[in-house]
Amino acid sequence: MMLIPATVIGSWSFPGWYEKFIADVAESPERFGPLDRAEAVRDAVQVAVDDQLRAGLDRITDGEMQRIDFNLGFYDYLTGLKPIPTQRKWGAPAHDQRSKYVCIAPVTAPKGLGLIEEYKRFREATDAPIKMPVPGAFTLAGCIGGGEVYRDRNAVTEALIPIVNAELKACVAAGIDFLQLDEPSFACHPDEPGHFLDVIARTVEGVDAYISMHMCFGNYRARAVGWRSYAGLFPHIGQVKVNQLTLEFASREMAEVELLAQLPDNIDVAVGLVDVKNTWIEPAELVAERLRTVLKYVPAERVSVTPDCGFSQTARHVAIAKSKAMVEGVKIVRRELGVKM
Repeated sequence: MMLIPATVIGSWSFPGWYEKFIADVAESPERFGPLDRAEAVRDAVQVAVDDQLRAGLDRITDGEMQRIDFNLGFYDYLTGLKPIPTQRKWGAPAHDQRSKYVCIAPVTAPKGLGLIEEYKRFREATDAPIKMPVPGAFTLAGCIGGGEVYRDRNAVTEALIPIVNAELKACVAAGIDFLQLDEPSFACHPDEPGHFLDVIARTVEGVDAYISMHMCFGNYRARAVGWRSYAGLFPHIGQVKVNQLTLEFASREMAEVELLAQLPDNIDVAVGLVDVKNTWIEPAELVAERLRTVLKYVPAERVSVTPDCGFSQTARHVAIAKSKAMVEGVKIVRRELGVKM
């Protein structure tokens, strides 16, 4: 990797035709055969790959084109769940409109979470450096009520930890060496850091890969879900059993960036320097200025640059423009550091 690699979080903007295709399949599934669906998914993955590579990103994802809205599709792989009817369908979009479930039996995933098939399709599209985002147990538990099976969210989390751990190990066995554990819910619930660290340690136990942990403040329908402060996680977060923390700063105008100085030398950081919740294209010089601020607290060798969160809630032309500006801003700072490109 080049010094200060520029990458993405996970999701990419769905092309308009693909979004319509998904809606048509949901409305009239009988109109599409398995080959029709497979072709559409492959084409969408290729579009996401091409967009990211043309933007100049150093490490990419498949744009989560094979998923449903970040983590919602993973519930289809879990048994023991019953969907709960959405209570509010009109008005301003918000987190209370997300799909919810209740346990009617112990949660299992007899066929895994589907990530290996995602990876295989992804690798058909590119041989570029990649990473695989994987939803964490606590975040997955956020949409699941325990019912009469589990007493609370923490108990549901306990049931999900071995499922996520097994999927991470399967990813490594398939050849994935960079995994991103998505746990934004912990950033929104920072009041039990000891429990948080224990959950993560057991989730990644025995997983031989570079592991990044993504902790934003939510981006469902481009809205945050909690109080946007990392302060409650510090300094405890420095003990986490991962290689990198991925944190959002752009939408908060770089608030709390000084907390990064509390991290130990063995923890890398991926810093969000463009805001996915607005449509303004940050100038490259602003990205560079934000990056210079980060480098006051963390050496360049431990820094990657990302958007604040995934681009799934961002118009595609905006996502492309923001990514290009982000890459150019990184290049400005690389040149200042004497990096040959």
